[in-house]
Amino acid sequence: MTVWDRPEPPTRPVPLDRERIVAAAIALADEGGLESVSVRKVAARLNAGPMRLYGYISTKEELFDLMVDEVQAEILPDGHPGDWREALGMLAHRTRQAALRHEWLADLLGGRPTLGPNGFAVTEATLAALDGLADIDTVMRAVETVSAYFTGAIRREIANLRAERATGLSKRDWQRASGPHVTRLLATGRFPALAKAVYDGTDVDAETSFATGLDWVLDAVAAKLARPSA
Repeated sequence: MTVWDRPEPPTRPVPLDRERIVAAAIALADEGGLESVSVRKVAARLNAGPMRLYGYISTKEELFDLMVDEVQAEILPDGHPGDWREALGMLAHRTRQAALRHEWLADLLGGRPTLGPNGFAVTEATLAALDGLADIDTVMRAVETVSAYFTGAIRREIANLRAERATGLSKRDWQRASGPHVTRLLATGRFPALAKAVYDGTDVDAETSFATGLDWVLDAVAAKLARPSA
């Protein structure tokens, strides 16, 4: 029986329910990451005994599932997308925005799908936007491809943000500090392609990089959808 199917116990002196538990867990994770979330800490935040929480959740993994599903509500589209490309683009951008608000989400993206109502609603809206454009296997591969792109891009962006905080160095400061070492290696002539990228490439911000890569992936999906099935 999943956590969504299991009934909640009756309320006792300190009001408690899954909604309060999940809100407290998300607040802890927003403040200090997933390592800050434990049954004991969530219970303390709610002024409740830890054992009471086990009437609502069986494991920390169940709590993480509930947290992800709660954030999935932020990813749901506000209205009906104009077409499949807008739908997949909206999914990617809204997932990125949610992860920037809740960095811990990046650590839970890409695994088994959660089985909560908001996760189902996000998936339904995404698949519905592609319904009838190709056979279901092609549609599933299209969604998986876009999801793989934005999951990787989001994780990279969050990793960079965490590195900035851990080192106290911004991206520019880190590049300056690493500059002499990189310059010495490139001067050997052993890395001509990398040297061209370093000296001639255009540095763009994370949002521009994300949007550009997403457009390229969507272009590839569009080409596949336009190709007649074999």
